[in-house]
Amino acid sequence: MEDAPLPLLTMPTTPYNDQKPGTSGLRKKTFYFESKMNYLQNFIQSIFFSIDLRDRQGSSMVVGGDGRYLNKSAVELIVQMAAANGIGRLVIGQNGILSTPAVSCIIRKIKAIGGIILTASHNPGGPNGDFGIKFNIANGGPAPEGITDKIFQISKKIEEYAICPDLQVDLSTIGKQQFDLENKFKPFTVEIVDSVEAYANMLRNIFDFNALKELLSGKNHLKIRIDAMHGVVGPYVKKILCEELGAPANSAVNCTPLEDFGGHHPDPNLTYAADLVQTMKTGEYDFGAAFDGDGDRNMILGKHGFFVNPSDSVAVIAANIFSIPYFQQTGVRGFARSMPTSGALDRVAHATKIALYETPTGWKFFGNLMDANKLSLCGEESFGTGSDHIREKDGLWAVLAWLSILATRKQSVEDIMKDHWQKYGRNFFTRYDYEEVDADAANKMMKDLETVMFDRSFVGKQLSCGDKVYTVEKADNFEYNDPVDGSVSRNQGLRLIFSDGSRIIFRLSGTGSAGATVRLYIDSYEKDAQKIHEDPQVMLAPLISIALKLSQLHERTGRTGPTVIT
Repeated sequence: MEDAPLPLLTMPTTPYNDQKPGTSGLRKKTFYFESKMNYLQNFIQSIFFSIDLRDRQGSSMVVGGDGRYLNKSAVELIVQMAAANGIGRLVIGQNGILSTPAVSCIIRKIKAIGGIILTASHNPGGPNGDFGIKFNIANGGPAPEGITDKIFQISKKIEEYAICPDLQVDLSTIGKQQFDLENKFKPFTVEIVDSVEAYANMLRNIFDFNALKELLSGKNHLKIRIDAMHGVVGPYVKKILCEELGAPANSAVNCTPLEDFGGHHPDPNLTYAADLVQTMKTGEYDFGAAFDGDGDRNMILGKHGFFVNPSDSVAVIAANIFSIPYFQQTGVRGFARSMPTSGALDRVAHATKIALYETPTGWKFFGNLMDANKLSLCGEESFGTGSDHIREKDGLWAVLAWLSILATRKQSVEDIMKDHWQKYGRNFFTRYDYEEVDADAANKMMKDLETVMFDRSFVGKQLSCGDKVYTVEKADNFEYNDPVDGSVSRNQGLRLIFSDGSRIIFRLSGTGSAGATVRLYIDSYEKDAQKIHEDPQVMLAPLISIALKLSQLHERTGRTGPTVIT
């Protein structure tokens, strides 16, 4: 006797009013998803409801996550709910593991209607950590605000969700599994794929793997140290950098994805990737890199721990873009950076007469420009770098881009960076993060700051610290008019721009899961060759002092200093 078709059930539920997706999906403390009745079910159903039923029927979607605690059970739930919501086929990474760039790659490759990524990116994992769920659209990029807002509105009114509770999927075995469902003519297909293969194949078509192989395993090979921080990138690093490009196996550390990232914060910056920084300081390695939990962010280091600021990193890639074969084929359509990112990229764009776009923080804004063929390379100061090969930032792509430049230039990371400053001048940049501060205090501080800044007498005012005097040229709350779809994004960050081009920026971040994160950014350009090698904290001290005094940030938040300095 054949197995009976699996029944589809409609279950009653009660809505929540706090499922508003941030910059990259819904992120909360893990216990929300574990202890609140149907919390995950409601949000998944809201995603499905946001897609027109006709578009859903028989369509393909991609599912994967960064391997953090809850990842596997959430994937299993998505499978049961996708089946009951008319999706025809799911493509899932083996064991539910896919990096965010790999999801974007596969969505585009199989022409899926979208994908669901289980990640809270660089936020900690585990039962006491964070969990997140993010919806990407058919172009492979994060859902734009119109769609995330629709999901949020649905989540506030949801009364039921659809599920096929008896559907049991084997996530560990590569291949196709088919399920007969009640009242469905076609079987529901789940395809488990190698987490790395499609993505690796894409990179082979972007970079010169022969040149990279020579660089990493030839006679005088470069010594590299790559820290995957127990995030999703470990298997990608092992397969691509070690097995395929020949870097010694011990070049890559912390490559086993762990549910709690080994108890660490999988955020590639100088504070949370301190182990890598210390190892690089020994001088044993020529090049170092770290990634975040889901593989879209990267940090680049040179010998002796020389730090490449992410704002500089994208500028260097722009200035050396034809070291990458992909751009020799496609040409360069435009550059873009997020508003808080330093103006280093602007200098390269100006010199090469290539269009430059300044967008709000959030990769979805770059996606629109890419889809309109206006953008080839972009970056954010928050350790995100990428190009139009997919619609997400891509940590491993950035590392291979840097290695391609090293292979072409045959110089060290530090020399390449110093030559760049010599040629274009240097944008000194720093970011102060104040994490998990009281949200009400942070909001009031921003409101009061806005009142001061928007006073008519503020423009033209001189702000001083010691013998440094800065004249306010512009004070606003950044808003972006999307040149592609005409949409307007307001309140994207308070900007103080001085007559010498220096900037002070204040933002409340949308990627944390508790309290508010206040971010203060300082950017100041210097072309004097005698000063370009100074320490950014020394060069920017007067502007930092002005920013803290003007905002009363420490007094308002009860902090004596930032959680992280970049």
